[in-house]
Formats: sequence, structure tokens, C-alpha cells
Amino acid sequence: MSNAHKDVAVVLGGGSFGTAVATILAENGHEARLWVRDAETAAAINDDSENPKYLPGSILPSGVCASDDLIASLANATLIFVAVPSSAFVEVLRKACPYVPEGAMVVSCTKGIAADGFQLMSQLLMQEWPQARVGVLSGPNLAKEIVDKTFTGTVIASEDDALCKRIQAALSCEYFRVYQSDDMFGVELGGALKNIYAIATGMAAALGVGDNTRGLLITRSLAEMSRFAAHLGGNPMTFLGLAGVGDLVVTCSSPLSRNYQVGFQVGQGKTVAEAVASLGQTAEGINTIKLVAERAQQLDIYMPIATGLYDILFRQLPLSDVIKKLMGGDHSYDVEFTVGLGE
Repeated sequence: MSNAHKDVAVVLGGGSFGTAVATILAENGHEARLWVRDAETAAAINDDSENPKYLPGSILPSGVCASDDLIASLANATLIFVAVPSSAFVEVLRKACPYVPEGAMVVSCTKGIAADGFQLMSQLLMQEWPQARVGVLSGPNLAKEIVDKTFTGTVIASEDDALCKRIQAALSCEYFRVYQSDDMFGVELGGALKNIYAIATGMAAALGVGDNTRGLLITRSLAEMSRFAAHLGGNPMTFLGLAGVGDLVVTCSSPLSRNYQVGFQVGQGKTVAEAVASLGQTAEGINTIKLVAERAQQLDIYMPIATGLYDILFRQLPLSDVIKKLMGGDHSYDVEFTVGLGE
């Protein structure tokens, strides 16, 4: 590791991505603690160097120390990574709050949106842990590939420059490159929104669409993401980076993507509930579709793909009707921000 500073780094959430972050931290020489909800998972990680539920077959470094004791895990923490599903986010934050040290650097790794007030995870963190310094980590980061040490990059986003530099030092290694951004809102929104479009491309793949169609779908998805972010005060240029187009392309192309898998199974005729149940992990995009489609309607933001998915999954409209509507929608400009639209 290039920086001699060693952190007491805690990852809250023993899912696939939380485990991957703990793996990097341990290999970089930090004290890497991984808090998980059940003693069985903790024992498997500590005794067998494997997370059997989320990353079966991947050998974890011996430096990853798992525990189901939240208080003990947080003792003297200098870095905290929160990687629990958005549905459990506030619950975990409130339980942990009394044990989060003053001035601790905290990074959200959860790519979702809370229904209550349409809040991003960083906003919840700042509310629940006012004593902490907050950042967001997002990018094309499929956990299985990270644990297998394939090359990738990510973005640490915060207006706190010292936090960004610290996270870059803590996580950067020969296979994981960490870039910096001060647009925390845009980076985090990109990570949440792309899950919608991974479901759409998964459905399209199940229907056997061509490569041209896939290219159209991914590109128009990027246009929707940046348009939505701009209306909410984000910087649309952020979506040209790793946390935008980078994450979108990976999530919309890889069978390793949970949201892509859910979309693929729905495209094969399964219900949403059946697809999610067979996955056995959280697919944040299902909840995000509903929240974003409803917010887009409230704010009169043109989001035909997100709205179309909402119509299919929540209103049970026929897929053929939605596709026909999509192909007949407005298509005046390709990149609307170059002509001053969407501002």
C-alpha cells in the first residue's frame, strides 16, 4: 500500500459488495472488520475464508475478520463503509449511531433510494450520524470480479477532500483504481438510477433483441439518468464518468448484475416476486423503478423507459403496448444538454 497509514476499517453489511470492500481493505494492510447479521455467516468467513451465501467459491484473505456483534465491530473505527440494503439502512444506522466515533469517515456503498422523502443514502447518513464525515462510493464494481482481482475503477465522491484522499489511499491497489469527485449527489444518483435500466436490458435480452437495440436502450437510459439528475440539481456531466456510463454499461451487460438477472427472468415470464426470490439477494432496482417513475410524474420529467418499466411491473400493462409507446415517443434531440435543454 502506498500510504503507510493503517485504518481500523469497518464494513457494515456482509453481502457481496461489502465482502469485496473488506477484501481490498485487508489486502491493503488495514484492520478489516466485516459486520454481518448472523453468526453462521461470520463463522464461515472466519473459519473457511468464504462467504457461502453471497460469494460462494471465492477465497477471502485471512485479514477479513467477520462478526455479528455490531458494537464490538465499531469500536475505535476510523473508516466505516455502509453496505447494507436500502430497506435496512436506517435501522442499522440507528442501532450503530451511539458507537460511531466523532469525526469518523463514513462511506455509503448502497445504491438505492429511500421512499420516505425520496432520500439518497448519504442524506440519511448525514441525518442519522451528524458526528460523521460522509462520502459515497460508486462505479462499475461487480463484487465477484473484485474478489477475483479483475481490473476495475470506482469513484469516491464528497466535498470533503481529505476524506476522498483517505479513501483513495485505503482502497487503491493494483487491480482497483479509485477516482475522486466532488459531486456526491450526482455520483450517488447514478449508482441508484442505473439499476432501473439494468432490469430493462435484462428483459430485452430475454426477449432476444439485437445489438442495435441494446445500444439504443443503454444510450437512451443514460440520457434519462442525466436528465433526471439535472432536474434535481445534479451535474449531468458526472454521468459521462465511471459512476454514470461506466456503471450503466457494466450493469446493463453482465449476467453477474443482480438487477439484470431479475429483468431477464421477468422477460422470461416470471413475476417480479418469483424473480427476486430465485435471486436470493437484494435487487435495488425494483424499488427504484417505482420511486423514480412516481417522482418523474410529479416533476414532469420525461422518463419513458423508467415509466414504461413501471407500467409493466406495477400496472401489468402488456409489454408490446409499452414498446410501441416507447418507439413513438419524443425523439427531437440526441444529447439534449449540448443544446441547453433539461436545465
